[in-house]
Amino acid sequence: MRFIVLGSAAGGGVPQWNCACPVCKLAWAVDPRVARRTQSSLAASLDGEGFALVNASPDLRQQILATPALHPRAGLRHSPITAAIVTNADVDHVAGLLTLREQQPFRLHATAATLATLAANAIFNVLGAAVVARAPVALGEPFAPLQGLEVVAFALPGKVALWLEGAHVEIGAESETTIGLEFRAGGKRAIYAPGCARVTDALLARVAGADLVFFDGTTFTDDEMIAHGLSAKTAQRMGHTPMSGAEGALARFAGAKVGRKIFIHINNSNPALVEGSPERHMIEAAGWELAFDGMEIAL
Repeated sequence: MRFIVLGSAAGGGVPQWNCACPVCKLAWAVDPRVARRTQSSLAASLDGEGFALVNASPDLRQQILATPALHPRAGLRHSPITAAIVTNADVDHVAGLLTLREQQPFRLHATAATLATLAANAIFNVLGAAVVARAPVALGEPFAPLQGLEVVAFALPGKVALWLEGAHVEIGAESETTIGLEFRAGGKRAIYAPGCARVTDALLARVAGADLVFFDGTTFTDDEMIAHGLSAKTAQRMGHTPMSGAEGALARFAGAKVGRKIFIHINNSNPALVEGSPERHMIEAAGWELAFDGMEIAL
């Protein structure tokens, strides 16, 4: 299996277009300690010929331009992207689908709940059903977005997309609304969970023995956005697990038998984005890596 990190940041990217938080200030100044990042998305492949997108961020066109493996190769119209999988209906993960509207065939894999949400929004009709096949994904049932690549979707503690929130928002429910993905090929396993409200025992059992885990790295502390004056919401209220704290990813994954642990979907406010910071040292000491745009992993 081969994974290319197309985008490693949370919604808004790094720097966020309207943000002057301490991390974004460094990014705007092109400080070498903070790499610029686009919004999170992966490309997965077995042979380097066909690729499956894993989430389609609003930055998708820019990401394709920056990734030669995804460029057209033959004829007037061509793309090695033959499938896309989306893990929820967040704008961060579905807006990029609109970039893929030029009558290019591919299969769109998502849960029935997410496909229904997209079908209810007429703007996604630009992905004509005669060209873009919708492929419902059932939790726990393997599917193959690429020949030879087996993927299993599983529920993660999460919430509905921000643009679908009502007066009452349930946090941490496990349903089709927010899913993780387990990739299997050639005896290797990789887990992708970019949005997760808490690390459950069931999740720890699933990742045990995996060769690679991409996990939610949105904030370093639960109150990070509040402390910076950027929002009144905690990470958990936004449907994310902080890196630090007693129930954070560093503590909950400590001792997990995993080949590589990589944080992805990292918010612009997260001080771990600053190379050499105490927060970066802390995650690296715990055996974690920070995803960056263009990162490639082969299993």
